[in-house]
Amino acid sequence: MNSVHIVCGHCQAVNRIPSERLAQQPHCGKCKEILFNGHPLELTGKTFQRHLSRNDIPVVVDFWAPWCGPCKMMAPAYAQAAAKLEPRVRLAKLDTEQEQGIAAQFNIRSIPTLIVFKGGREIVRQAGAMREADIIRWINSNI
Repeated sequence: MNSVHIVCGHCQAVNRIPSERLAQQPHCGKCKEILFNGHPLELTGKTFQRHLSRNDIPVVVDFWAPWCGPCKMMAPAYAQAAAKLEPRVRLAKLDTEQEQGIAAQFNIRSIPTLIVFKGGREIVRQAGAMREADIIRWINSNI
């Protein structure tokens, strides 16, 4: 029986979940909240590295800003993609206005930018707004 580590979006605890139970809406062993709720997870400077380095599933981060028109246009499509891709993939968002240091660390030059991370390492990135089907196709082709 293979297990995967999943970081809770509520309390940040690392949970070990049997792979075959991922699709059964597992709950956090610490705070009892559901681990996947079909919505992108909001990351902060405090939670960013933990989610990238401790999740065994790919993590896709949308680097965005509240003033960005294309970011706002893409947000519903990104949320719909999260509902369809979880629990195989964790979709998350990082506000580049609030976390300018992380945006600089990853050399974010335009937003929205999506980056796929696996094992804490960047795999691929894509700048520009996309529709739901394009987001899903791009993620599936890169994980």
